[in-house]
Amino acid sequence: MAELSTVARPYARAAFEHARDHQALDDWSEWLGKLGQAVAVRDVQKLLSSPRLAPERKVAMLIELTEVTLDDSAKAFLDVLGEKGRLAALPAIAERFAYLRAEHDQRVEVTVVSAYALDDKQQNKLAGALKKRLNREISITTQVDPKLIGGVILRAGDTVIDGSVRGRLNRLSEALTA
Repeated sequence: MAELSTVARPYARAAFEHARDHQALDDWSEWLGKLGQAVAVRDVQKLLSSPRLAPERKVAMLIELTEVTLDDSAKAFLDVLGEKGRLAALPAIAERFAYLRAEHDQRVEVTVVSAYALDDKQQNKLAGALKKRLNREISITTQVDPKLIGGVILRAGDTVIDGSVRGRLNRLSEALTA
């Protein structure tokens, strides 16, 4: 897995810079996302690893499978990935591209895990507070985990803030046993 993310970085950076410079971030995000999802499927991975298929055929099959519409530069990008045997890195490339785009747009994806479902008012209040604190646009995804008892866990990129009752009880238990 680490190898694919290492391989993906320069390709994602090149794709992002090209898309940004040509005002095509939406298009590139869309087709990279679709192709990345397709390549993540085990059967597609088997197909892509087959030495019997020529790189051009693998690229054509991916395009046909995902029904994406590509411009000439996007097609050339895929052709290069095919020739270099890097099509398996498409999920990691798509993920890194999305990260670069979020940085460019000064946007952050936040996952909120709570003991109970949050209503729109609570989500908006939380998004407003996070926007002030992180100085970025916030996109919230919510999840419910009744094991938390109460409170929330926030995940924004590599940052995790555990404000759950279960987390507090765990920290208290660790402090008492130390």
